[in-house]
Amino acid sequence: MSTEGTCIFCRILRGEIPAQILERTEHAVAFADVNPQAPDHALVVPVRHVENLGAFVDAASAAEVHDLFALAAKIGARSPQGYRVVTNTGPHATQSVFHLHLHVLGGRQMTWPPG
Repeated sequence: MSTEGTCIFCRILRGEIPAQILERTEHAVAFADVNPQAPDHALVVPVRHVENLGAFVDAASAAEVHDLFALAAKIGARSPQGYRVVTNTGPHATQSVFHLHLHVLGGRQMTWPPG
């Protein structure tokens, strides 16, 4: 069952919900996270609704994969000391919005293990 009509990220992409858009490509959009977990925390999402990383890999074109990860790297490079890219898939990984999104975190020392 698709949640595309009610998905909060799809609604942001359609301009129905305001967001601080940082960058946009043909296939991906980066925007500031409203609940940042680091001084620099952006979300990078595919324009096309897809539930998680596995579904994205199964259905994405090479251009979509490139745009998503190139945009994450570009946003991450804004944190000159380094950055982390995280995606969560499924409830045990704490995925709360079922539209693939990459968290790009930087601006502080990260710890390991992450969770």
